[in-house]
Amino acid sequence: MSDEPQPKKPRPGWASHEPQAADTPDDARDDTRTDAAGLPRSNESDGEADGHGEPGPASAKTGASATAGASAKKAAREERRAALKARRTGWRRLVPTWRMVLGAFLVTALLVVGGFLLGYTLVQIPAANAAATQQANVYLYADGTVIARDGEVNRENVTLSQISEDAQHAVLAAEDRDFYTESAVDPLAMVRGAWNTLTGKGKQSGSTITQQYVKNYYLRQEQTVTRKVKEFFIAIKLDRNQSKDEILEGYLNTSFFGRGAYGIQAAAHAYYDMDASELDAGRAAYLAALVNAPSQYDVVAHPGNRAFVEKRWNYVLDGMVDEGWLDPAERARLTFPVPKRTTLSTTMSGQRGYIVNIVKQHLVDNKIVDEASLDAAGGYRITTTLQKSKQDAFVESVDDNLMDRLDKKNRKVDTYVRAGGASIEPKTGKVVAMYNGIDYVKQYTPNATRRDFQVGSSFKPFVFTAAVENGSRTQDGRRITPGTHYDGTSERPVQGWPGPRYAPENEDHEDYGDITVSEATDKSVNAVYAQMAVDVGPDKVRKTAVDLGLSPDTPDLDGAGPSIALGVANASVLDMTQAYATLANHGKHTPYTLVEKVTQNGRDIALPERHTRRAVSREAADTTTSVLKGVVEKGTATAAQTSGRPAAGKTGTAEEDTAAWFAGYTPDLATVVAVMGQDPVTAGHKSLYGAMGLPRVNGGGAPAEIWGQYTRDALEGEPVSSFSLRLQPGADESQPPAPDSSGGPSSSGDVSAPATDAPDDEDTDSGTPDDDGGSTGDDGGSTGDDGGSTGDDGSESEGENSTGGTTTGSPTGDTGDSGGTGTGTGGGDTTGGGTTDDGGSNRDELPGPGGLSGALDGRRWD
Repeated sequence: MSDEPQPKKPRPGWASHEPQAADTPDDARDDTRTDAAGLPRSNESDGEADGHGEPGPASAKTGASATAGASAKKAAREERRAALKARRTGWRRLVPTWRMVLGAFLVTALLVVGGFLLGYTLVQIPAANAAATQQANVYLYADGTVIARDGEVNRENVTLSQISEDAQHAVLAAEDRDFYTESAVDPLAMVRGAWNTLTGKGKQSGSTITQQYVKNYYLRQEQTVTRKVKEFFIAIKLDRNQSKDEILEGYLNTSFFGRGAYGIQAAAHAYYDMDASELDAGRAAYLAALVNAPSQYDVVAHPGNRAFVEKRWNYVLDGMVDEGWLDPAERARLTFPVPKRTTLSTTMSGQRGYIVNIVKQHLVDNKIVDEASLDAAGGYRITTTLQKSKQDAFVESVDDNLMDRLDKKNRKVDTYVRAGGASIEPKTGKVVAMYNGIDYVKQYTPNATRRDFQVGSSFKPFVFTAAVENGSRTQDGRRITPGTHYDGTSERPVQGWPGPRYAPENEDHEDYGDITVSEATDKSVNAVYAQMAVDVGPDKVRKTAVDLGLSPDTPDLDGAGPSIALGVANASVLDMTQAYATLANHGKHTPYTLVEKVTQNGRDIALPERHTRRAVSREAADTTTSVLKGVVEKGTATAAQTSGRPAAGKTGTAEEDTAAWFAGYTPDLATVVAVMGQDPVTAGHKSLYGAMGLPRVNGGGAPAEIWGQYTRDALEGEPVSSFSLRLQPGADESQPPAPDSSGGPSSSGDVSAPATDAPDDEDTDSGTPDDDGGSTGDDGGSTGDDGGSTGDDGSESEGENSTGGTTTGSPTGDTGDSGGTGTGTGGGDTTGGGTTDDGGSNRDELPGPGGLSGALDGRRWD
């Protein structure tokens, strides 16, 4: 055997790996393989080559066999395929193979995961939609009672802590009992809802509370696939960014409950007139049931649906029991809480619209809230200083004493009648009541704040206050006090005025002759006060009026000359009330306010500080009060005595009787009432002659009657307070004109002539008696050279005249040019009309015998 290595024999099934020619048929290339049927291969020796590497005869045979085998293999494959096709006939051809199922599953999974990742990346939490953030501004009385809600959307957001637990649990029981344990989305419910929407089966719920909140707060309400997809991804992200409590709070503040109420706070007021914090299980379950079908489940609007509503209500309560949120025994005691048919209206009718607009303007003017924030964002909860009981009393008094007495069908003048009023606490400056008109939706102009009617003789007290404050003297040098005598002759030319001749007429051209300031105030004598305005100086009178509380922008307050005393200025009722409140507060002025507290979404808004300042001296204010008490007791305003309290005030009538006023106060309350005439068509001012069937309307009539009834009702149950006054020195002394005066009491004369002091044992309250007891009051004084009339018609008065006050001490000497000096027992020395210490009271402030001396005995007014 040769030592040379021998070639190995190929194994069965071995095929040559020699490359085939490019044009060799496929069958030829497979000729060395064994087919699946196990066809015989070529002889092993056929595959041997000769010693030179060339194929021999055996190789040729092998190639031929391989070719035949390949052909057989191909035929076998085709046969198998045909067999398979033969088996998958009919319905079997429609059933996918496992390979197809697996492939489809993998592709679907990739698409879902990819789509989720893409959607989660692309969909961001958007800004809240405008409608969801817009809230109503809620205006409240001082006790928290709702006055009105102002805004296009009736919504008031509250925190979760401001919503009762029963209300929270009721909504969860109705909408999503697993809210605190489940995920943010329910894919099955979402697919079901989308499918039903696409197939037209109706509006479907967003399922979870989170999804519904997303729909309410971030998206629109349309039922589309696009919105559902966005809702899905936003809900998932929101659940990662906010707590469950925050989401529930947002849901409760954005859900619609019917009756125009968005959010549970607005719904609680719309159906039960209470805050959300006060909802019990029964009421809360009804509100929760409403979310499912707000309009249809209102049993007041749709009583026929009550059976369905009660079924839903029971479902909610049972759910609360099942979840452990409600005691079964309490559940058994509950009865269906029928909502109120009518609740407090949130419209602008009645006084509400006036109040809302005035308070809004007050907020803007005082830079508490800007107008854009109020109107656009809303959400402000504004607690006013208005007291509901007093507000209601004001409306009732106007109706009883004015509106109910009108006959608009038979008297055209009665269609012109308007009324305005305001009431302020003197010590705090808080506006506690306002009257602006019969109905905001019928008469838009607020009569309490308008500045287009003359105030008439109700301005006269400011002239006297200015005289005392400035230590003013008459033309003949006598100090002006309640006992100073003037010439009350009608159309008497004013002395000492450098301007054109001015001779105002008294009402009904009544001549009063020699008369004291106190009497002239009781009877509202124009001739006396026009002269006094010149004696003081019109500029000083204006300054005092502004210091007391009138706006410096009051129309016709500047440049009026002597006519300023007759009330040609067009001050508002509210401004006049503030000025009289300053007199009631002993000359201390506190700017009025209409707002007690302001919050937005639970956050307190800072209010500006209000500082009380000394406007005029206490002597000036209190001496004026002493004079004005006589007006109520025996002057033109006796109708105001129906208040049953010590009171001071002044009537007034505008030129041509277009307005009648009464401005008065007790120690606890200052109130001004005005009755005005305005054409409802042209808005022009109209005279009130013949209104209510009376010859004329004056301040001592309807205005004083309204004031009396309102004050009595507003202060009902409160102790009767007496005035505590500190008067100017010599206030109780009579100062007749100088004996040698030839031009009347106010004509030029010897300015050094001493005033006549009353003896110590003489009644210092005396004046010229009103012997005739006839009709006295304001006539319209001239507002210019033409002598046009303005003022009050008087009312009958009887009894002795009185300066209405007491001095704080006895004068210690001649007043001289610098004014008298007196020592009061309750404070330091006072000189002239200067400022004095307010501390303490004194014995002279106690009630005195007869008339209205000093502080009135409260027992007289019971």
